[in-house]
Amino acid sequence: MSDNNIYPIYDQMMSREDKEQLLNQRGMMVWFTGLSGSGKSTVAMSVERELHKRGILCRILDGDNIRSGINNNLGFSQEDRMENIRRIAEVGKLFVQTGIVTLACFVSPTEDIREMARQIVGEQDFKEVYVSTPIEECERRDVKGLYARARKGEVKNFTGISAPFEEPKNPTLSIDTSKLSLEESTMKVLEMISSVNTL
Repeated sequence: MSDNNIYPIYDQMMSREDKEQLLNQRGMMVWFTGLSGSGKSTVAMSVERELHKRGILCRILDGDNIRSGINNNLGFSQEDRMENIRRIAEVGKLFVQTGIVTLACFVSPTEDIREMARQIVGEQDFKEVYVSTPIEECERRDVKGLYARARKGEVKNFTGISAPFEEPKNPTLSIDTSKLSLEESTMKVLEMISSVNTL
C-alpha cells in the first residue's frame, strides 16, 4: 500500500498563503546592490530592526553569513560570482515563499547577475534597491583598506577598481548614503516595503 493511500490528507506541503496568513505579512525580497562600502548592510540592518519593532519577520542575507557557510567553496571568478548569486537567490526564494521579508546585500555588479536573481525569486517578489553612494565616499569609509590594495593591484577583480559595476537601469529605489542619513535611508526602504506589507 502506498503512503498516499495511508495518509491521503497529508500529500501536499502547506502553501505559501498558509504561511503568510500565519505571519500576517507577505514575503518579499529586497535586493540591495552597490559598491563595497556603499552602506548596503548598514541600511539593511537598520531596516531589519525597524521591521522587528513593527512585528514583521525578516532575514538578512549578506557576505558574512553566506560566504562563510553555504558558499564557502566559491571564489571570485566570474563563474563563481554567478553561482554565488544563484545560490543566494534560491535560498532567498525559500524564505520569501515562507512569508519572510528577506534583505539581500550583495555587490552583484552586473545587470545579468541581478536579472538572474530576479528571475529566480520572481518579478512580483523582487525589489531592487540601488545604494548609489559614490566610489570616493566608499573608499573613504573603507576601514579594511581593500580599495587601496585594489588600486595597488594586490586585490584582483575588485568591483569599481579592476572590475566593472553596471548601475541598475530601473531600480525600485535608489539611495545615496553620502547624502541621506541612515534614518532617512531606512525610512525610504520602509516606505517601499510598506507598499506591499501592512506595517
